[in-house]
Amino acid sequence: MKNDLPQVFRRLRAADLLKTAICILGLFSISTVSIADDFETAKLKNWHQWRGPNATGSAPFGKPPLKWDDKTNIKWKTAIPGVGSSTPIVWENRIFLLSTVKTNRVDSKKPKPENQPRRFWGIKFPNRFQKFYVVCVNRQNGLILWKTKVRESVPHEGTHPYNDFASGSPVTNGKFLYASFGSNGVYCLDMQGKVLWKRDLGKMKTRRSYGEGTSPALYKNRLVVNFDHEGDSFIEVLDATTGKTVWKNERDEPTSWATPLVVEHHGVAQIITNAKNFTRSYDLNSGKLLWQCPGQTLNSIPSPIHQNDVVFCMSGYRGNAAFAIPLSKRGKLSATNDPRWTYNKDTPYVSSPLLYQNTLYFTKALSGIMTAIDSRTGAVQIPRTRLPELETVYASPVAAGDRVYFTSRKGTTLVIAHRGEFKPLAINKIHDPMDASPAIVGNQIFLRGQKFLYCIEELTTK
Repeated sequence: MKNDLPQVFRRLRAADLLKTAICILGLFSISTVSIADDFETAKLKNWHQWRGPNATGSAPFGKPPLKWDDKTNIKWKTAIPGVGSSTPIVWENRIFLLSTVKTNRVDSKKPKPENQPRRFWGIKFPNRFQKFYVVCVNRQNGLILWKTKVRESVPHEGTHPYNDFASGSPVTNGKFLYASFGSNGVYCLDMQGKVLWKRDLGKMKTRRSYGEGTSPALYKNRLVVNFDHEGDSFIEVLDATTGKTVWKNERDEPTSWATPLVVEHHGVAQIITNAKNFTRSYDLNSGKLLWQCPGQTLNSIPSPIHQNDVVFCMSGYRGNAAFAIPLSKRGKLSATNDPRWTYNKDTPYVSSPLLYQNTLYFTKALSGIMTAIDSRTGAVQIPRTRLPELETVYASPVAAGDRVYFTSRKGTTLVIAHRGEFKPLAINKIHDPMDASPAIVGNQIFLRGQKFLYCIEELTTK
C-alpha cells in the first residue's frame, strides 16, 4: 500500500495540473477573444488606418458637420512641421501622421540638383538630409504631444512635384503604431512615441522617380508591406510584435502605389494587392497565391475595397478598369469571365473609391468628375457628373451620416447627399492646398493641408 500511495498522489497531481492547464488555456482563450472583440468594436469608432475602420472610406458612427470655411467650425488648426501628404489616422484622443523635414546638411557625394540630368516633370534627386518624423497630435486641442524622428538620411530618389517622402499613412491597433517610409524604413512605435523595432526592406526605384506612397496593412499580429517598383518587386509579411519576416514573395510587377487589403473569407485571411499585371490574393499565413486576375492599368494607385464576398479593384491611368472579384475564386482568372461585374469608364487615377451602403463613388482620373455605381451589380446610380468648384482631385472621398465628402487639391470640399439623384449640400473652402484624404471620427472631420492639420466640428455660437 505504501508503495502505491506516491503513484496515486502523482496521478492526482497530474490530473490537477491538467485541469489547471485547461482552465488557464480557457481563460487565455476567453481573454484573447475579448481583446479581439474589443478592438473590432473600438475600431468602428476610430479611423485607425488608411481609408478608415473597414478600409472603405466610410465612418459608421460619424456625424461630421455639413458646413465650414477658414473661420467657421474650425475647432483648431495646427501647423505640422515639415512636409507630408499622409492621411492622418485617429485613435481615441490621438491623431497620428507622418512628415519629413529638409535640413541644411548636404551630402557632398550627391550631385547638386542644378547639375543633374533633365528628368520627366523636372524631378531632381535630393542632396540634403531629410528628417523622417512620426507625429502625434492631441485630438481635443491640436497640441503636438510628441514627434519622433525615426531616421535622418538623404533619399536616394526624388519625387513627383505633387508627391513627397511622407505620403503613406500609419496604422494602429490601439496599442502599437506602425509607419512605413518605404525605402527609408518600416517602424513600430508604442503610443508614447518610442521606437520598438525597425526594418530596412531595401531601396525602391519607382517609375520615372515619381516617389513612393504605399501604406502598410495590419491584421492581428501581421504587418503587410507591398514593395512594387522598377527593380525586384516583392510582398513581405512581418511579425507585428518583432518585425521579423514571416514570409516574402517575389512579384512580377512594375511600380504600384495601392495599399494591400486583408480580408477574411470562409476562415482564410486573404491579402489583396492591386497592380498593373494582376490583382492578386495571397494566403496571409502561408504566402500561397490563391488567385490572380489581369485587367488593371499602368500606375495602379487606388486601393482595394471589400464587401461581403467580393473585392473591388480600380485603376485609371491610360485606361479604365473596375472589377468586382469574388473571394471564393482560385487560380488564374479571366478578366472577362470571372469578375462578378466590370466597369470600364471614368475610373480614378490617384484617389481610391468610396464604398458606402452598397454604393461605390469614384472620380475620373484626376478630375472633379464623379460616378456612382451599385456595388452589388455594377449598375450606374449617378452617371458621370461634374462636381461644382472641384477641379483636380487627389484626395479620396469619405462618407458618414448619409453624406459624401469630396476634397480638391485647392482645399475645397463638396458635400453631396447619399442616395438618389446628385444633390450638392454644401461647398466648403479652406485656403490651404490638400492632397491628403479626410478622416472622420465622431462629430469631427480632419483635413490635412500643406500648412495645417484642421479639426472641423459643429461649434455652437452664442
